[in-house]
Amino acid sequence: MKHLTILVPDAQTAPNTLSCIIGTYHIFTEANRYYSHNNKDMVFTIELAGVSEHSDFVNGLLTVIPQKNIAAIRKTDLIVIPAIAPNFTKIEDQNTALVDWISDQYKNGADVASMCTGAYILASTGLLDSKSCSIHWNTVANFKKLFPKVNVRAEKIITDEHGIYTNGGGYSFLNLLLYLVEKYYDRQTAIYCSKIFQIDIDRETQSDFIIFNGQKSHGDEMIIQAQEYIEKNFSEKISMEELSKKLTVGRRSFDRRFIKATGNTPLEYQQRVKIESAKKELEVSRKTINEVMYETGYSDVKAFREIFRRITGLSPIEYRNKYNKTGITAKQHH
Repeated sequence: MKHLTILVPDAQTAPNTLSCIIGTYHIFTEANRYYSHNNKDMVFTIELAGVSEHSDFVNGLLTVIPQKNIAAIRKTDLIVIPAIAPNFTKIEDQNTALVDWISDQYKNGADVASMCTGAYILASTGLLDSKSCSIHWNTVANFKKLFPKVNVRAEKIITDEHGIYTNGGGYSFLNLLLYLVEKYYDRQTAIYCSKIFQIDIDRETQSDFIIFNGQKSHGDEMIIQAQEYIEKNFSEKISMEELSKKLTVGRRSFDRRFIKATGNTPLEYQQRVKIESAKKELEVSRKTINEVMYETGYSDVKAFREIFRRITGLSPIEYRNKYNKTGITAKQHH
């Protein structure tokens, strides 16, 4: 039988830390039970492990008592790292032992899965360097600044690379758990768990949850001016050549500084501002898809749909059907 370790951090915790721990224990216990009920051997022995006798959560309202100290676990097959506080800057002393232990176990053959901001602990091991990683879209800027060697894939719900799994934010850790159940048990068990716990199976993207907010904390005043100009005039045809002249900077230097500050080229930034505006219209208005397209400065339906899907993971019609609560049907808006 394989061994599953659910880590219990001793500091830097948040309410979602507890959700991840309980959710993992609950779903894997149910997967074991289902397997056993179908005359198969249970896959995992499941243990909660940490570095102290108990960890307090939600301002001391709740306490988790780990079953074991990590030092007592010589060999494990799968480690699950729960989410931690999102305002992470560096590993605190109480959690450094977790980082060292995760590194040693991975080198010894264990797979490692991080949930949401648990990626901060995983990235602190160095194991994510040059690998893909998903994390909550709202923490991407901070994560990239702290761990520039990691290939952040904020649009993904799940990444799977060399025995390291990560997932996006909030309660999408449930999708990662189904993914792991399918990998370690089978498809039938994953479908059973998705039905019992009422979790959408095969969800792969968190792009349609990203709220593009024109991030401006980079400190480059010239690029902030450019961002504000693009945001005010996004529905117009903007010449980036003219904009760079307006800001008295060479075009190549303008592009280079823009990418460094925002992570996007000026054109990509303009596209994202346009699509964010389109998303808001599709969420609340009764305008047709074509009306929304024209208002955001697009005239080519195919191009609009392709860019919209690339950024959100959904077509404009799919997005409207999912997020517009006014009872409008897609048939009316082709």
